[in-house]
Amino acid sequence: MPDSNPLQSQSPLVTSPAPRKKAELATRGRMGSISGVQVTGIGTYVPENIVTNEDLAALGCDSEWIVRRTGIRERRHAAKDQVTSDMCYFAAKRCLESAGRSAADVDLVIVATMTPDYPSPSTACYLQNRLGAIAPAMDISAACAGFMYGMLTAGQFVSSGNSQCALVVGADLMSRSVDPTDVKTFPLFGDGAGAVILSPTPQGESSEVISYQLCSEGSGADMLRIAAGGTRRPLTPEAYLAGEQYMSMDGRGVFKWAVRVIDESIEQVLADAGVAAEEIKLVVMHQANERIIDSAVAGLKLPSEKVLMNLDRYGNTSAASIPLVLDEAMQAGRIERGDLVLLCGFGAGLSWGTALVRW
Repeated sequence: MPDSNPLQSQSPLVTSPAPRKKAELATRGRMGSISGVQVTGIGTYVPENIVTNEDLAALGCDSEWIVRRTGIRERRHAAKDQVTSDMCYFAAKRCLESAGRSAADVDLVIVATMTPDYPSPSTACYLQNRLGAIAPAMDISAACAGFMYGMLTAGQFVSSGNSQCALVVGADLMSRSVDPTDVKTFPLFGDGAGAVILSPTPQGESSEVISYQLCSEGSGADMLRIAAGGTRRPLTPEAYLAGEQYMSMDGRGVFKWAVRVIDESIEQVLADAGVAAEEIKLVVMHQANERIIDSAVAGLKLPSEKVLMNLDRYGNTSAASIPLVLDEAMQAGRIERGDLVLLCGFGAGLSWGTALVRW
């Protein structure tokens, strides 16, 4: 296998957008803050089936190449009879249990996913029904940035007083969305789900989203997409035979874009919050690639133990990756009330979301 960028697909779609100056990006990045909102529960789910790099050897994938270029050693694949809403349900049940809440308490359901059960209705509606919650439910499609979009959207409902118990789930079943014959892309992805409960901050506590940035660069939309299955190109027999039902990616372009935009977005959020990097307790980023994370946070000059990663065990789980890391951090006692936690998700769209949270 050639020793090229791990995110580069065999057939790049388009040329990467030209880098933008920081001043230009700053005027387009939408900044904000959300007061009076707190994460009160978290739960995750990953399928039982562990797929190691060695298991992918039959596809022509080289185990050491994958580790060296991505940091991934294994990932989880859903069973044939599992769908995205199943993973959402198991993560949501664990989340509600950790929060000491029941489905009857849930008054908003948001599911961030790029792999819905069906194009319509929303996967969130299936989850709402299975939980037995009486609540509005909707999907958010922002791919690997989906959890950040979902959490910040739900946070607005809580902050405004329109939700007391918002359930946000990031879930993707990526093993069925990537061509298994694409030896450069298929090994990167895994399946999983993660959920959080957002509630109003109790009086006397200071939990909040101090500063956040949500933005997109639609000029790079074709760099990471599923070409067929929509109104622009229906999934015809010809498109299916061409493999256009699978995700395709200009990996080299996405890699360069991600490193640039993460660095600039984090810089802008910290500046807006008036917080120095050394004050951050933990950094939790979308788990796309070890090299992307290392490159993106190099400028923060933080000790490595503050930058959490678990992609070696789960690979890129898209919208599920940030809550999967957060759950492990909570279980390990790495996050306490009042800690400053930096979250950052980025992916197809191209879209991204960065937030500095006072836990």
